[in-house]
Amino acid sequence: MFWIMVIGLGLLAVISGMLGLGVAFAAVPFLSIFLPDLVHQVQPLTLILNGLTALFATVGFARSGYVDWRKAIGLAAMTTLAAPIGSLLAQRINQTAILYIYFMVVLYLAYSLFQPVKGNAEKPENFRMALVWAVPISILAGLLGIGPGFLLMPTLILLGFEAKRAAGINAFAVTPPSFSALIPHLGTAVWDPNLTISLILVGAVGAFAGARITSLYVPSGRLKQLFGLLIVIMTAYKIYTLF
Repeated sequence: MFWIMVIGLGLLAVISGMLGLGVAFAAVPFLSIFLPDLVHQVQPLTLILNGLTALFATVGFARSGYVDWRKAIGLAAMTTLAAPIGSLLAQRINQTAILYIYFMVVLYLAYSLFQPVKGNAEKPENFRMALVWAVPISILAGLLGIGPGFLLMPTLILLGFEAKRAAGINAFAVTPPSFSALIPHLGTAVWDPNLTISLILVGAVGAFAGARITSLYVPSGRLKQLFGLLIVIMTAYKIYTLF
């Protein structure tokens, strides 16, 4: 079981790095298969993994010039302040309800990603709306224990950001709130040191590799479909395990 978690998380880190995300959006349903306590085991672990994998993905995208630092820092400030609110709520809400919220969000998100999106020439970047949406997105992500990237990335695309540019901005913007959302969990978190260290190492390497693959080889038009497909597969599998 240990090596299944390590290898599986490594593969998910590569994919999440390709999309400019932390790994938590996919790690929550994956690790929930093996770890029984969502709030005290899965969420603290996935938040720290999310922050570190997003950080290494940022480095990968920055090397190819896809990180707009001014906008990334502005979004990071908003998400970092809002994310702990959701983490505090997670301590007081039934775990089954949290999973249902996750399922509804990712299904809606997948639907949105597969809809036609106009090119940036017709739809200019709307950074102000991105700042507005960053607050509720971060609160919801903190509640789910997954970091805001899985919602913020497609939001940026739908607001006119080119996909690789959105991925680079998103990777940095979700790094600080992953750690700020972790703070409310520190007093109650249950850690397995060997598992935690192993997942951190494989996640960091996988995220950097994924970001470089996207920067160099993946067309921008494929990123949003890849993201939508991944979350549908992970969510469908988690629903299957529940029944």
